Amino acid sequence: MPGKYYDDLQVGERMRHSQGRTVSEMDNVLFCALTMNSQPLHLNEDFAAQTVFGRRIVNGIFTLGLVVGLSVAELTEGTIVANLGYEKVLHPNPVFHGDTIYAESEVLEKRLSRSQPGRGIVRLRQRGLKPDGTVVLEVERTVLFLRRPGAADETSGG
Repeated sequence: MPGKYYDDLQVGERMRHSQGRTVSEMDNVLFCALTMNSQPLHLNEDFAAQTVFGRRIVNGIFTLGLVVGLSVAELTEGTIVANLGYEKVLHPNPVFHGDTIYAESEVLEKRLSRSQPGRGIVRLRQRGLKPDGTVVLEVERTVLFLRRPGAADETSGG
């Protein structure tokens, strides 16, 4: 599995995920259509031109999903049981059509699951950034990970 198991993660560890993605107008319009979000700030260029942004901005929920998605291949692919929660979601700067977004993750805390043997709970801080380092998203995410096969018999939480 390319993802990391609970046992592979260390509190304080930071990782910059290698894959980035350029956000297109189609991404934004299609996401708004799929989620029935008719906000003119995302869809109406004339309206958005009159706002502080001067043009349409990308839907923030799309940005949240993209940042989490950019981390999957190197963090949770095949090793996640479930997302348990998203907290403290911040959008400090807008994303515009044509912006490229990268993601980074930091392990904030971890503990073994008390109710599910062979699993551990990890709280992450994930950030979405433009190539110049501008932060467009920050979120704390709690994830239930699988333990590495053979490690489930151990009792330490790491």
